[in-house]
Amino acid sequence: MLRLTFLIRRKEGTTREEMQRYWLEEHGPLVAGHSRTLGMLRYVQVHTTDDDHSRLPGRRGEMEEPYDGVVEVWWESKEAMVEATRSEQGRRVDQILRDDEANFMDLERSVAWFNYEYPQVNPTPENIVATERSSLVKLYFPLRHQGSMSFDKAQWYWRTHHGPVIRRQAQGSGILRYQQVHRDEPELTASINSSRGSEVEPYMGHAEVWFDRASMGNATPENRIASRRAYDDESKFIDFARSSMFLTKEHVIIDRR
Repeated sequence: MLRLTFLIRRKEGTTREEMQRYWLEEHGPLVAGHSRTLGMLRYVQVHTTDDDHSRLPGRRGEMEEPYDGVVEVWWESKEAMVEATRSEQGRRVDQILRDDEANFMDLERSVAWFNYEYPQVNPTPENIVATERSSLVKLYFPLRHQGSMSFDKAQWYWRTHHGPVIRRQAQGSGILRYQQVHRDEPELTASINSSRGSEVEPYMGHAEVWFDRASMGNATPENRIASRRAYDDESKFIDFARSSMFLTKEHVIIDRR
C-alpha cells in the first residue's frame, strides 16, 4: 500500500487545542465525506499531546520543535491513488480540502511525503491504536539523514542495520509495536508540497513506536542499556538537530482495509 505522511503546524494565532478541535470536528468529516472519491482506504489524524517533549525519554539533544499533528492516508497502490486524485472530480475535491486546510494549518511550515512501511515489531492482528482514552501513546520520530551519507544509503542502513537493533531489544524497551516508514515516490512528493506551498524539506521518513505510558517513568537497567544502544546506532546515520520527536494520540476517521 502507498501511504501519505503530512506533518502539520497550526495556523499563526491559534492554540494547539483550537487547531486540533477544528481539524477533528470540522475538517475530519469533510475528508471522510470525500474519501471514496479520493480512493482512500484509511485516514487517521495523529494529534500531538501536551507533554513536555523536551524532556521526552530518548530525546536526542536539541531537535526541531514538535509538529502539532500528522495526517496519515493509505491507498491500495500508487496507481489507485493517482487515478482517483487526478480525475476531474478528484482535483475538485483536492481543491476543497486545500481551501479548508488553510483555515487551521500553516501550509508553508508543514510538509508531506509519500512512503512505504517496513514493519519491524508488529503484533498480529495489527490492532494497537493509541486512542485518546487508552494509556497507549505513539512516538513519532521524523528524521533526516546525515550529510555524509546519501539518501539511499541512509535508508538502507536504517532498514537493514538499525531495524534489527531495535527488534532485538523491543521487549526490554517496552515497545509494543515499531515500524519504519520510508519516503519514496519523489515526483508525487514534490507535487503535493508544491500544491500546498510548503517551504520545508521533506524528511527521509519517520519511525513510529507504540508503548504504554506506564513504562515511561520506569527506567529499568534494561531500558537504559537499550536506549544507549539505540542512540549509538542512530548517531551513525541520523542528523538529530534536523529531526524531531513527539508523542501523539490517534483518531481513526475511516478504515476500509
